[in-house]
Amino acid sequence: MEKRLKMETNRNPVWDWIKAFSIAVILAVVIREFLFTNYIVHGESMMPTIQDGNRLIINKIGYNVGNPDRFDLIVFHANEEEDYIKRVIGLPGDTIEYRDDVLYINGKAVEEPYLERYKKQVLNGNLTENFTLEEKTGRKVVPEGHLFLLGDNRLHSYDSRHIGFVEMDKVVGKVNLRYWPLEEIDVSFRSNQ
Repeated sequence: MEKRLKMETNRNPVWDWIKAFSIAVILAVVIREFLFTNYIVHGESMMPTIQDGNRLIINKIGYNVGNPDRFDLIVFHANEEEDYIKRVIGLPGDTIEYRDDVLYINGKAVEEPYLERYKKQVLNGNLTENFTLEEKTGRKVVPEGHLFLLGDNRLHSYDSRHIGFVEMDKVVGKVNLRYWPLEEIDVSFRSNQ
């Protein structure tokens, strides 16, 4: 027994295009609002890792199911008008100290290979000034639900040394991809650099 398909002749192709376009717009809004978004970097606070004018994709859902890792690059709401990009240095419960351009977390020296290019350029003094967490924030440890963040360009970064701890609920997401400029496409923004 053979079945035959009947072709609809009453369909309006314009209406089909409108429905398809509407679904695409809704999907794009959902993806941008809840999953991923893009940012254009303004400023030099994350140089040499991230340059002024770089375009980034930010993963907005990762921290809904997990927590930031040390050295993640994150975007957060610095105030009502601006979002900043910085590196996670201190996690809740950590003590932080810089001494002779060396980072100490909970009393142990920690390497920061992403700073090596800048450290070589500093002729007199240190890239990161000596300080303790208590000197900069008035607290000995990073409080629960907060992060201590620094820019890679330590001499020219407005970060937790100035604004204090950043609340986790102000974090937009983690940098997953630099897609512009094309010759600098990079997906290596992982916590264990």
